[in-house]
Amino acid sequence: MEVRLEKEAALVETVLFLESEALDEAALARITGLSREVIDGAIELLCDECRSSQTRGVEPVRSGGGWILAPKAELWENLKERYGKKNENRLSRAALETLSIVAYSQPITRAEVEAIRGVSADGMIRFLLDREFIKEVGKKEAPGRPVQYGTTKEFLKYFRLGSIAELPRLDELESGRFDDNDGEKTTVAPKSEVETKPEPPTDNEPAHD
Repeated sequence: MEVRLEKEAALVETVLFLESEALDEAALARITGLSREVIDGAIELLCDECRSSQTRGVEPVRSGGGWILAPKAELWENLKERYGKKNENRLSRAALETLSIVAYSQPITRAEVEAIRGVSADGMIRFLLDREFIKEVGKKEAPGRPVQYGTTKEFLKYFRLGSIAELPRLDELESGRFDDNDGEKTTVAPKSEVETKPEPPTDNEPAHD
């Protein structure tokens, strides 16, 4: 007898709606507590239901090795003129969180970013490298010599900063937030999580390009 996974599909859909970055099957299984087999079945059911329904405006789509909820292609044609450029230029909450960690903690490795965020940073690191907001600045003197990342001139330009020294110091951020150039705000890493990292350099110290 075929097992219907309506509740599981609804759970996967909810997770994809709440998350701002693509999630692969392993991540979905970890978040939901479901097995990989159930996740595969739930995604298949969700895809079928979204495609066949005339009242569903979004559907699961493969993106960057994971799954996201995206507008159906036939609807996007009518919406991309209004939303396409906005979504292309604006950074997601996940990207802003990752970028803020790099900015305040640089030089920093991918593993250290993941330890602070609590989730995989592979996708966000690749995205920020592609956008030229971060770059490789060296390798850490540790087993495996992991790559360290820092911010770039493009990062400074995007946030309208003259230098990295103009970042507000963590002890000055009572709300723990800063804005991107569209006015969207993101929570930066709590001070307790990065207080062992160096403060942003002063005017007399070299900043990362």
